[in-house]
Order: sequence, then C-alpha cells, then structure tokens
Amino acid sequence: MNKIIISDTSCLIALERIGQLDILRRTFKVIIITQEVYQEFGNRLPDWIIIKEVKNKEKQKQLESFLDNGEASSIALATEIKNALLIIDERKGREIAKTFNLEIIGTLGLLIKAKEKGVISNLKDIVIELIKSGFRVSDSIVNEILKDKD
Repeated sequence: MNKIIISDTSCLIALERIGQLDILRRTFKVIIITQEVYQEFGNRLPDWIIIKEVKNKEKQKQLESFLDNGEASSIALATEIKNALLIIDERKGREIAKTFNLEIIGTLGLLIKAKEKGVISNLKDIVIELIKSGFRVSDSIVNEILKDKD
C-alpha cells in the first residue's frame, strides 16, 4: 500500500532553494500539506501539492503550544490519515510525532529514497547543495547518510 505523504515546510523550502522541489513529486507523486505549511512556504505551489485542512483543531492548537504552526498542523493532519508518512526535519517535531506513533522521514531520508528509486543519481552533490543553501545538519549525520550511498 502506498504511503500518503504529508510534508512540513522545511523540506519544501530546502528543496525549493536548490531548485529541486520536483524530487518530491518524482519520488512520491502526491504530497499533502496544510494551509499553515502553505503560508510558511510563501511561494506558489505546483499543482501536485495538495492543501488539506486539519479536522482536529483542538489537537493542532495543543501542538502549537510546543511547535510552530506548520509542524503542529502537519503532525495533527498525519494523525488523521491512515498510512501517512510525515516529512519533518526539526528534532522537537520529530520527537513529538513519534509519540503519536507516526512514521517519519526527514529531507535527507527523502533524498535517500529518491536515490533508491533512481530519481536522483548523485546523492552527495544534492546534500552538498542543501548544506551550501543553509540547510542545517550535523557532520556525523551527513557522513552516515553518504556512507555507501554514492
């Protein structure tokens, strides 16, 4: 069964900065975001990104006391959708998503999946582009990800 992909803002911004937003579509086909993520993203969305409303506004409000609006709404939406895969990078957001037993992946994990599916051929070059564009990640994580991947 295919996963329903829900993305937080960080992945969209990171890939947009390096002109590689299409990696998302080529890897997963359809991406769902919330209105809050759309507002944080601030750019025109491609038509393959769908905006979906969170139903449980109470849960979203509770999450907003710990997280920014985009992260909170993305986690709330992911709890409402069976078979969701949440793309989220921020450590605190990931920790909270795990408390809801959500399946999560980060931008770098997305790139690994893209490499495995043949969407991209050179993981290292894209990771370097991300870092040069201001994407924050520890050297140890970069080294671990790139080990045996290119």
